Amino acid sequence: MKPHVIRLFSEPEQAWTQIRTEEEQHPRHYLLHLLLWALLPAACLFVGIAFVGWSLAEDETVRVSVRSALQLAVLLYLATLVGTLLMGAFIRWMSRAFEARPSLNQCIGFAAYTATPYFLAGISGLYPSRWLAVAALLVSSVYATYLLFVGLPKFMRLNQDRGLPYAASVWGLGLLVLVTILVGMILFWFNVLNPEYIRPVTQP
Repeated sequence: MKPHVIRLFSEPEQAWTQIRTEEEQHPRHYLLHLLLWALLPAACLFVGIAFVGWSLAEDETVRVSVRSALQLAVLLYLATLVGTLLMGAFIRWMSRAFEARPSLNQCIGFAAYTATPYFLAGISGLYPSRWLAVAALLVSSVYATYLLFVGLPKFMRLNQDRGLPYAASVWGLGLLVLVTILVGMILFWFNVLNPEYIRPVTQP
C-alpha cells in the first residue's frame, strides 16, 4: 500500500477515502504525519539560514548564528502545529452550517493532510532565496487548494452543492490563518528574540 504522502499526489481522491476510513477506525491517526512532516520545513530552514546563507549583494553571503536559526526553526515548527490545530477547529466549527458532523480529531487530520504540499515546499529552505521561496509557496498553495476542493466533499461525505461552498469557506479562512501566523512568527523572532546576523569580514 502506498503511503498517504505519495497517494495524495498520485491518486488524491482514493487517498482521501482511505484517510477518512483510517481516521474513523483510529482517532489521532494523523498525529505521526503531522509531527514528523512539520519537522521538514523547520529543519531545512535551520540548515539554510545557519550554514548556507543568502546574498544581499554580490560576493556577500549573510547567515544567522546557530542560536538564532534554532529559535526560528522552533518557532516555525510550533507555528505549523498551532496553525494546523486552529484550522482543524475552524473546520469543525463551520461543519454544522453545511450539515456535516465530523469530530475535532477528523478535522485536524484533514487539515494536516491538506497541508502536505506546504511541508514538502519547506525543502526550499535549504537554499534561502526570495524568489525560490515565493515560487515554492505559490506551487504548494495551488496544490493544497486542489487537495482541499477535491478532498473536503469526500472526507466529509458531502455532495458538491454543500462541499464546494464549505471548501471555499475553509480556503478563505486558511489564507487568513496562514498569513497571520507567519507574519506574527517573523515579527516575534525579529523584534523580541533579536536574531544575530553573521556577515563576511571585509578586508581594508
